[in-house]
Amino acid sequence: MTTFDQRKDAFESRFALDEELRFKATARRNKLLGLWAAEKLGKSGAEADAYAKSVVLADFEEAGDDDVLRKVRSDFATASVAVPDEEIRRVMTELLIRAAEEIQAGR
Repeated sequence: MTTFDQRKDAFESRFALDEELRFKATARRNKLLGLWAAEKLGKSGAEADAYAKSVVLADFEEAGDDDVLRKVRSDFATASVAVPDEEIRRVMTELLIRAAEEIQAGR
C-alpha cells in the first residue's frame, strides 16, 4: 500500500468518524430539545420522554434542522406557548454544543 493510499484511507476513516459524531450529537441535541420543549409544554416523566422521542423522529423528515424547528414551533402554537423561533434556534445551538461535548467526554 502506498503512502497516498494510507492517507486516503485515514481521511476516509476520519470523515466517517466525524459524520458518526455529528449524527449522534444531533440526535442527542434533539432529545435534549424535546425535553426542554416538554417542560415548556407542562409535560413530565414518561410523557416528556415520549415527546422528546417524537422530536428525535421529526428530524428524519428532511435534511437540516427545519423539520425539528417546525415540530416544536407547531406544538408550542397548539399549546399556546409563546416562544419565538430565535429562542428555539438559540437553544438548539446551545444543546448541540452540549451534546457534542458529552459524546466526546464519553457520557
